[in-house]
Amino acid sequence: MSHNESRNTLIPIRLSYSEYLPMEHQASKSMIQPPSFRGGWLWFSVREIAFAALLSISYLAVTPANADQTYLLVPGDILKISVFKNPDLSLDVRVSEAGTIAYPLIGNVPVAGLTLPATERKIGQMLKDGGFVLNPQVNILLSQGLGNLVSVIGEVNTPGRYSLEAAGGHLSGMLAAAGGISATGGDHVIVTGIRGGKPFRREIDIVKIFDGGATADDIDLSGGDTLFVNRAPMFYIYGQVQKPGQVRLERNMTVMQALAAGGGVTGKGTSRGLVHHRRDASGKVKEEGVSLDDDVRDQDVIYVKESLF
Repeated sequence: MSHNESRNTLIPIRLSYSEYLPMEHQASKSMIQPPSFRGGWLWFSVREIAFAALLSISYLAVTPANADQTYLLVPGDILKISVFKNPDLSLDVRVSEAGTIAYPLIGNVPVAGLTLPATERKIGQMLKDGGFVLNPQVNILLSQGLGNLVSVIGEVNTPGRYSLEAAGGHLSGMLAAAGGISATGGDHVIVTGIRGGKPFRREIDIVKIFDGGATADDIDLSGGDTLFVNRAPMFYIYGQVQKPGQVRLERNMTVMQALAAGGGVTGKGTSRGLVHHRRDASGKVKEEGVSLDDDVRDQDVIYVKESLF
């Protein structure tokens, strides 16, 4: 069998006509008849089945299993509530700051800290106990979940609050949602939040995630987390250099590289007798001589002297 023939081979799947057609079309079967429906069987090509499988896989990839089922409601969340065959009880509600929702017939319902299934059961039971609905079938959708938002602040291009789902749920995706780290931002991100009921704080080197292979540091985030990107470390250079001023400190930067970042020494300057001003552990600024191979630290001030000859 050729490749084209195998691709067009039909595979039968048993399905009654009433199951295949929507209820509103069952009365007009002769008008709406699938071209591959024969003798109570639906016939699909291998290609059609493969395409359907791909669609299913892609849907699962972008829709986390039970994504909303374990979500705990918080004040500010917006819910879409519907009760089967009771349109008057279907409405959009907002969880108040007190953690309750105002619902017809049963009044204020405490929902903060509950999952959506638990909230469905609670409202259903209250409707039943009050004698308002004999066998209520309650369905709740999360229209907007503030508990799924993460705050991104500091040196990013677009600070704000972003949804976990939109950002993929992990650190790098959240930074991308905030427009990436700005030109003045550093390479470290501080993540704070709550894990297991206890305060959580972790400082993560972003460069190592992608350049050093530390992919485990691209951690999963939780609703309510805060990302803070600090400013990049800086040093200062002045004296006989072409471009004196404040310069971004790169990793493992030496004094020679610092001179190059400052545009190099002027015709009147010399690379001998270089000094830097640096704070010690007590906070006092000390002046020390340095060589071209010495490392530069955050907030160092490098002075290039004028040549005597």
